[in-house]
Amino acid sequence: MTAPLTLTPAAARRVSAIAARQARPAVLRLAVEGGGCSGFQYRFELADGPDADDMVSEMDGVRLVVDPVSLDLVSGSTVDYVESLGGAAFKVANPQAAAGCGCGSSFGI
Repeated sequence: MTAPLTLTPAAARRVSAIAARQARPAVLRLAVEGGGCSGFQYRFELADGPDADDMVSEMDGVRLVVDPVSLDLVSGSTVDYVESLGGAAFKVANPQAAAGCGCGSSFGI
């Protein structure tokens, strides 16, 4: 079975580096919250581990965890880490998003 979420190698390397600096496990939690300029926004944070009902995807020893409610809104997405002149950030390529915004951190369904 294909994982409903994909973490790119670039994102895995960044999570691993951040976790090592903070002496934390290499576990990135992706959650979706109401708000942002398009209705929903992505929230990323380091987690100590997955919760019992989380979906877990793994790349290069780094785990991406998502709660069931958020998973409904991001299933099929790819999480990447992108560095550009405008800064560096985790980006979500979400095939379910019908609308987005210039900041890239919020979306609409």
